[in-house]
Amino acid sequence: MDEEISKSIIKSNTSLVGVVCKDGIIMGADRRATVGGSIIMSKNERKVVQINNYILMSGTGTASDIDMTQKIIAAELRLHELRTKTRPSVREAASFIGMFLYRSIRTPSMIPHMVGTLVGGVNEDGTTELYTIEPAGGVYPVKEYDANFSSGMPYILGLLERQWRKDLSLKEGIHLAVESLKASTERDTASGSGIDVFSITSAGIKEEVSQKITASYN
Repeated sequence: MDEEISKSIIKSNTSLVGVVCKDGIIMGADRRATVGGSIIMSKNERKVVQINNYILMSGTGTASDIDMTQKIIAAELRLHELRTKTRPSVREAASFIGMFLYRSIRTPSMIPHMVGTLVGGVNEDGTTELYTIEPAGGVYPVKEYDANFSSGMPYILGLLERQWRKDLSLKEGIHLAVESLKASTERDTASGSGIDVFSITSAGIKEEVSQKITASYN
């Protein structure tokens, strides 16, 4: 029974990418959602979501869990602001998400809560930060690049390992994120259909790339 349920769940196996540049952060993802890893259920699943005016989240795992996690975190961060009259830092937001995932995965359930997350944002002082959060709730700062545990991770990290540099400009980072996502969609059947890429700088969050990927036939 559990196996049948698992096969029928819509999953965002996906390709996620986060790149640290000298003047900001780049986050991107593909748009495909699948059932059982093989049936394409959606070609327009936006996986990089701006949950408020200073935080971006992207997730891999069960699509419904990703969506619910993003909604709950957005609400909780807003409640924190109203209660304390202060805005959480990116680190505080990432830690809160980690605690939420930790509690969720350890709550007995027929269908376990499985979400891996990249969190990026800009602090009130203009500094930018990127964190990767594993499904069990571990929170780790990203100083170079990451793809969390997305199904496209091997292809993305292989390309970034060769091309990422410490002095990467924002423009170069956008190009590198797009190329790594395209490289992944060429090999990973769970990734594809489109690409969304955002930048995070001291000026805020900006959508840089939004494009569909269409099959070409000779």
